[in-house]
Parts: sequence; C-alpha cells; structure tokens
Amino acid sequence: MLQLVAHNDILFLLVLMIPFEKKAWKKIVILISLFISCHTFSLLLTVFNILTLKINIIVFIISLIILIIALYNLLFYERATKNNSLTFVAVVTSIFGIFHGLGFANYFNSHFTGKPTDKLLPLFESSLGFGFSQIIFVAAILLFAHIIQTLLKFSKRDWILIVSAFVVGLIIPIIIKSKIWIK
Repeated sequence: MLQLVAHNDILFLLVLMIPFEKKAWKKIVILISLFISCHTFSLLLTVFNILTLKINIIVFIISLIILIIALYNLLFYERATKNNSLTFVAVVTSIFGIFHGLGFANYFNSHFTGKPTDKLLPLFESSLGFGFSQIIFVAAILLFAHIIQTLLKFSKRDWILIVSAFVVGLIIPIIIKSKIWIK
C-alpha cells in the first residue's frame, strides 16, 4: 500500500507544479512547506494515537485530491498559469499533506516501535528526508517542464492541459478500483 501512496505523491506533485515556472519559487516554497508541515503534523498525530484512518480511505481521498487539482488545472488553466492567488491550491495542498502523512504513518509505525516520545527523532529525521526529496522532485519537474516548453516549443497552456489530462486518465481508474467501494 505504501507504493500506491508514493505513486500518488508523484502524481500530486506533478499536477501541483506544472503551472509554475522557476521564477515563482516563493509560491513553490510555500506550497512545498505546507505539504511537508501538514504531512509531519498528521504523522505526529498518529504517533501519539490521536488520529488514525484506514488506509483504503486515505488512498481514496488522496486520489480524489489529485483528481481535484488536475481538473482545476484543466478547467481553470488561465488562472493556474497566472498564479495570482494560492488560496485554493494551498488549502488542497495542506489537505493532501495531512492525508499523505496519515498514509505514511502505517509504514512509519511498523518500523519504529516503542513509546511515542521514542519516535520523535526518527519522525523529524524522516520528515527532513521527505522534504529534501520533495524539493529534488519539484526541481526535476520544473527542469523537465522548461526543457519541454523550450526545446519542443510546447506552450505553457498546452503543457498544463496535456499533463493534467494524463493524470486524470491515470487517477480515475485508481478511484474506480478503490477498495472503498467494496463492502
């Protein structure tokens, strides 16, 4: 199940970042910081047994959030390209971070046993590594987008629409086949 959550992590970052260019780095930093801090916060809540959810619900909600961002890009690509306001995207990113942390919690808690306080250092180390990997992946997305748009002469609009439609095509079967529909 961790692989599916990791797979969705990649899809989410892809549709989240495609409207941005490197000159929007402050907005990118805000979004990634929200993602990582919400991920860490929800992981912390699970370590102290304050909040837990079944993994099939988490994966379903994560898939829905990816679909929402991809559809947002498709339907409002002009707004997405201007990046004037981050409110909607920031809220959705925060919610995704919370559910992503909840999904990661099962893996984390199975590898680190003991009292919750014994898990704090590994939790923050894990979050630091997670954040670093997100930054590397976002940089790769931005670089790839720049190459596609300059060398292959894709317009930013076409890039956003093609990638978002591709992700919609990938995520809808995941939602349809979700274990949440099985009683």
